[in-house]
Amino acid sequence: MADSAPTQPKPSSSVKLVLLGEAAVGKSSLVMRFVNNDFQENKEPTIGAAFLTQKCNLPTRTIKFEIWDTAGQERFASLAPMYYRNAQAALVVYDITKPSSLTKAQHWVAELQRQASPGIVIALVGNKADLASAGGADSSDDADAAPAAEGETNEEEEGTDARRVATRTAKSYADEESLLFFETSAKTGQNVAEVFTAIANAIPETSLKGPRGVGGSTNLNRQEDARVNLAGTGMSMPDKGCAC
Repeated sequence: MADSAPTQPKPSSSVKLVLLGEAAVGKSSLVMRFVNNDFQENKEPTIGAAFLTQKCNLPTRTIKFEIWDTAGQERFASLAPMYYRNAQAALVVYDITKPSSLTKAQHWVAELQRQASPGIVIALVGNKADLASAGGADSSDDADAAPAAEGETNEEEEGTDARRVATRTAKSYADEESLLFFETSAKTGQNVAEVFTAIANAIPETSLKGPRGVGGSTNLNRQEDARVNLAGTGMSMPDKGCAC
């Protein structure tokens, strides 16, 4: 009778991931959808940053994302370097109904390329895809030529297309900068798990050696991070196995 070899557990590595983007583009909603499979219609703005963890199970390894969800308000922008320091991955989020948010996203990408860790995996994410009409995903550049006026909301009559950033415009930029690119909807869950899975797959194996992975936050960094004021975020949650 042949001996049955014990099943070896998959290697596990921690990956520090930061979310950046303009206020109200849906960064926190994307994280809530990924971590808790939940969506809150009227989410309170993040104050400073919120920290969450979630596991992503790949065929050959398990990635534990240590997620820093940063506030999008301009007054918190100067704090961003403490969150993307030593990050191995970043989600830079914009709102497909707001062209100015793509401009801000491009600013964050440029800053990450200048100052973040070499080899950081960056995903450009266009959120609120549920507000685009069916068939509007590859809309023409006319969408870019019709931004909402300053202070104007993006609320549209039911059945209309609120998109103001064409997919091909953002994707062309992402291709030029060698970024991952997705359009998502935190509200419906569209492509949310796929973004994190793509990031997990894009991180080189060589940067994941050891229990925490090369370039991950050290114990000292974690102690420094823990001192950041997270009051009012209400977003810390226990680990959950992800659906990706």
